[in-house]
Amino acid sequence: MYDDVMQPATETLAMPTALNRRRFLLSSAATGVAAANGACLLAGKPGAAKSSPFPVGKADHVIMVWLGGGACQIDTWDPKRLGDPKLKKAGSYYPAIDTAVKGVQVCEHLPKCAKVLDRFNLVRTVNHDVIDEHAAATYRMHTGRPVSGTIVYPSIGSLVAHERGAVGKGVPGYVVIGYPNIARGPGFLGAKANFVYLIDTKKGPAGLTRPRDETLSRRARREKLLAKLRADFRKRNPNDKSIRDYDQTLEQALRLSGPEFAKVFQLDGEPASLRQSYGGEFGQRCLLSRRLVQAGVRFIEVSHNLNFVNGTGWDTHNDGQLKQHLLIKELDSALSVLVLDLEQKKLLDKTLIVVSSEFGRPAKFDAGGGRGHHSKSFTVALAGGGLQNGKPIGTTDDLGMKPVDRPVSVPDLFATICCAVGISPAKELYAGDRPVPITDMGKPVRELFG
Repeated sequence: MYDDVMQPATETLAMPTALNRRRFLLSSAATGVAAANGACLLAGKPGAAKSSPFPVGKADHVIMVWLGGGACQIDTWDPKRLGDPKLKKAGSYYPAIDTAVKGVQVCEHLPKCAKVLDRFNLVRTVNHDVIDEHAAATYRMHTGRPVSGTIVYPSIGSLVAHERGAVGKGVPGYVVIGYPNIARGPGFLGAKANFVYLIDTKKGPAGLTRPRDETLSRRARREKLLAKLRADFRKRNPNDKSIRDYDQTLEQALRLSGPEFAKVFQLDGEPASLRQSYGGEFGQRCLLSRRLVQAGVRFIEVSHNLNFVNGTGWDTHNDGQLKQHLLIKELDSALSVLVLDLEQKKLLDKTLIVVSSEFGRPAKFDAGGGRGHHSKSFTVALAGGGLQNGKPIGTTDDLGMKPVDRPVSVPDLFATICCAVGISPAKELYAGDRPVPITDMGKPVRELFG
């Protein structure tokens, strides 16, 4: 399943050494000097936009909808002339329709999103150089960097959670509604920037539910004993990073296993009409993401392709193309309701929605009537987030195969996301003694900011 990809087998990923105390003090001092000189973007500080070389966004949350497998840009957000797989004529598989944004069209199976496209920004010229490997492309679109043999980079979710923390108390900074893998992980940032995950909206995160036969008093006694054991173990192993990471993960798990966080997953508390409008399991995931935003979670990733309703998910080789419209319609219903639901609750300007995939698809059809992989130009859809919505970014050629103007690299996309939530894309983090900029020299798409 493309939602559950790990690192390519040809790559060796090594965890970095721990951040030593001297480097921590030096980096803290350097950060202070940089901030004093206005080189760092300071979220929420008056006048920050004037002192920063980067735009300062006003979003507090990110919801990333992940279309694992490689969604076809010309069959969704960037339609072109009609093709025909039987005649091997390159082009879109579906007709296009007009939208709420003059001159901008989308696929006919996105009619609900079309009506609210003035809340979106279609970035149609995202590109990178990974074509044949789903895992490597997934890693690229989650970390903004290629797989390395010397360092494990953090995902965009971990970066945002690390830099901004949770918005609310008693909730994690980062939640994944889908399968865990290295691409979504914290990399060198360690356990404190990791995610809590679930794969079933009816059950909530695995391992956070108290056993039925465990009373509150019994649990309190267990936690008291565990706290003593943890303290003793840390004292005996003060320099072991793996122990520190485990201890931090355990501390977070204990904090999140209480009744308050569990209430977030009780979707039956929502009006039946609203739950129905969101649709099936994917729609319920989107509804849960809105509830997580309300609870104060900073970054939520929602996977779309767990049930493979068309047989292949978004990896539409061969016969997968024939029922691709089922996926598109499911996305259309849930995504449009999510946008309007957030807007109705005054949360859309504070929540950046990012609809992403590891790459796109070529205009030509393969021998089986489907499509291969294409990373030279594909679309990432943004919505809300306090951006200048209604502006499409970039134009592709007549078949959507390459940018004609305004190409947007993956680092540029990541810099845009960072700026939207008040993070400087040029800030340096440390993998051991090695300085690592948050983005790989990315430049934000400035047209999206006021």
